[in-house]
Amino acid sequence: MKVIQANSKQFFQFDHLAKVGVLHFTSTRHGWGRDGYSRFTGDQADEYASFRHELARSLQIAAEQFVFPRQVHGDQVMVVDGPIQSADVPDTDALITNQPGICICVQTADCVPILLFDPVQRVVAAVHAGWRGTVNKIVAKTIHAMQRNFDSQPEDILAGIGPSIHLHAYEVGEEVMVAVRESFPDHRGLLKPADNAHKAYFDLWEANRIVMINSGVLAQNIEVMGFCSYSHEPLFYSYRREGVKTGRMVSGIMLK
Repeated sequence: MKVIQANSKQFFQFDHLAKVGVLHFTSTRHGWGRDGYSRFTGDQADEYASFRHELARSLQIAAEQFVFPRQVHGDQVMVVDGPIQSADVPDTDALITNQPGICICVQTADCVPILLFDPVQRVVAAVHAGWRGTVNKIVAKTIHAMQRNFDSQPEDILAGIGPSIHLHAYEVGEEVMVAVRESFPDHRGLLKPADNAHKAYFDLWEANRIVMINSGVLAQNIEVMGFCSYSHEPLFYSYRREGVKTGRMVSGIMLK
């Protein structure tokens, strides 16, 4: 993991993605203007435009190069094959592109951001995986879309799992437990008993890692950043800790 400081902001990068020279990042809560609670999509441009411009200045790119999905905790994957005229892509939780100069992003505040890079076919993807996206295996659907559209081979893909809520802080109820059991044959390794018999702790990192391995990604090509958004309050926003009005981290990737 690499730490980058730019314009009073702090970003993290994955070691293996940094080594191959692809531009990518995950933001922290440090250094944002206005109320300090960064957000990158919204119904009105004045909700997010200044944060996009701050991010662009820090990355030394133009704000118009960003493409954000309007995330709905679904499993819709969209291929971005050129500049987007609208502010963002509706009803989508994962973006893929092979176009240089387009920075595809997802935002999170406990959910799992996953960045993918195929260095052979030169394809990148950004994935937002909450518990619904995880049990619906959105990252597998993203990898399959990379195969279908760009002839990516899973064994070539480099993957990074960014800051998100971890097992020890992610207590879930019956709805999530049932969904995990139905989606994962090896669910016993993903659900750990809680003090409340009707609840359990869900390991989102390991679940998404398993999904990628089952999709053909090599285990050694998956890097887990290892930060819990809930526990590391000085660094990250957390929906579970602070509520719906908290800010959002942004994770993005772009072909140069």
